[in-house]
Amino acid sequence: MRLSFLLAGVVGLSSIAASAQNINGAGATFPYPIYSRWFSEFAKVDSNVHINYQSIGSGGGIRQVSEGTVDFGATDGPMNDDQIKGAKIKTIHIPTVLGAVVPVYNLPGLNKELNFSPDVIADIYLGKISKWNDPRLAKDNPGVNLPADAILPVYRSDGSGTTYIFTDFLSKVSSEWAQKVGKNTSVKWPTGIGQKGNEGVAGMVRQSPHAFGYVELIYAAQNKMPFGAVRNASGQFVRASTEGVTEAAAAAAKSMPADYRVSITNAQGAGSYPIASFTWLLIPEHATDPAKAKAMQAFLGWMLDHGEAEAASMTYAPLPKAVQDSVRKTIQSIH
Repeated sequence: MRLSFLLAGVVGLSSIAASAQNINGAGATFPYPIYSRWFSEFAKVDSNVHINYQSIGSGGGIRQVSEGTVDFGATDGPMNDDQIKGAKIKTIHIPTVLGAVVPVYNLPGLNKELNFSPDVIADIYLGKISKWNDPRLAKDNPGVNLPADAILPVYRSDGSGTTYIFTDFLSKVSSEWAQKVGKNTSVKWPTGIGQKGNEGVAGMVRQSPHAFGYVELIYAAQNKMPFGAVRNASGQFVRASTEGVTEAAAAAAKSMPADYRVSITNAQGAGSYPIASFTWLLIPEHATDPAKAKAMQAFLGWMLDHGEAEAASMTYAPLPKAVQDSVRKTIQSIH
């Protein structure tokens, strides 16, 4: 009797182990804070599904999912046509939330929030504006006593969706930037110092007086870093907020392409924050393990039903309803 009971227990445990799914993903640091929360909360809903995520940058996420070394990737810059064509594993772009990239700075003794015109930001990284008291910076910030110290530009050294969003914006507002540098997850920066991850850029700016950089909004908020307002396409200086990102996404939601690859930087609208973007999960069209595909479908459905409601509290903007409705249909094609 005791032996039968033990054997039954072993069989039961084997059945549970067989049904458990360990799903591995990698990619963008931009959405890492909210993904970490979502994956942890979903594990409480379905204890047999464990989603592990490495925050290595969008370039790494695209590369690993394209080569089939992870079960899913994540990126803030959608795959381009050449990347899609060259991938061993064909993927679907699934938008998850929206976020903002903000200009951060370290000016000791300055308590005022600064304004930045798009051309000024571009010229800081082009090396054409090298001092904090440059007349163009002073013009945007009347009454602010800007120091004569040199600006230390800080940028992402790794393949980064945050960089893609930032350089996509700069390419739209500066013809010189578009011609000399362009947009990509990784570019050849004319000047500055590179750091890995949003965490690395935030850390370097925090510890370096007179530094200037760009990070996803939540990293600025978590590190209590000052960040500037950016002049938008309507000529208004707008400080990053979920409302400003939502307004920037509104027009795109009406004409969202079927593959969800869309840019919303420098969007029209008086309240639109101009350095904003969707962020995407990259899900294989045809999973090698059907059980993992089913588990990812369940997670994505939970994300839409429950996860989106948490976005604003973490400084992200939830998907517009029209996009959520479209994504619900798309995830049914995952198999």
